[in-house]
Amino acid sequence: MVTTAARSSQRVILQNISWHTFESILAEMGDNRATRLAYDQGILEIMTPLMPHEHNKRLIEKLIDNLAEELNLNLKSTGSVTCKRQDLLRGVEPDSSFYIQNEPVMRQKQNLDLTQDPPPDLIIEVDYTSSSIDRMPIYQALGIPEVWRYNEPVMQIYQLREGVYVACDISPTFANLPLITEIPRFLEESLNIGEIPMIRSFRGWVRQQILN
Repeated sequence: MVTTAARSSQRVILQNISWHTFESILAEMGDNRATRLAYDQGILEIMTPLMPHEHNKRLIEKLIDNLAEELNLNLKSTGSVTCKRQDLLRGVEPDSSFYIQNEPVMRQKQNLDLTQDPPPDLIIEVDYTSSSIDRMPIYQALGIPEVWRYNEPVMQIYQLREGVYVACDISPTFANLPLITEIPRFLEESLNIGEIPMIRSFRGWVRQQILN
């Protein structure tokens, strides 16, 4: 019944859900699905992304891939991997996630266990509608070092500093580039010239920034 509700609705909120039930829902839904789950101490949110959400998420992922290549950084893309810890009674499936600083540690890992493994270094959230569960406290509890939130046309970058998220103008992961202004600009540009020319233009911009 939960699965059906999630498929027919943009968002479903369930109260008083035990950790065991949350795990059972994850197992029942499986990995091959469009829905995203967030669990915060008994409250479960099941969201079904819309096409604009998925479109911009994919574009941001491509821009991150190009940033890493131009800056000679290695990364491991982990997509919407389920990040959860039973001891915290918190779990979340981000729109996208990456290992960058900890890529060597996670390179050959096939499963994520946050009681032993480091959390993803970078999380991407694309917000087209306000989530009923604030995911930032979940990411904070899980120790995610950097979170990008894109709510068209605004992008925000948050760094975890001494256990608290601080809004930043730059991403230290990517050579302190002014991405909060430039990524929205390039995403908007893609609507006029298309994805491939936009990505080509973005690569040129990154190279110019490196030279400067």
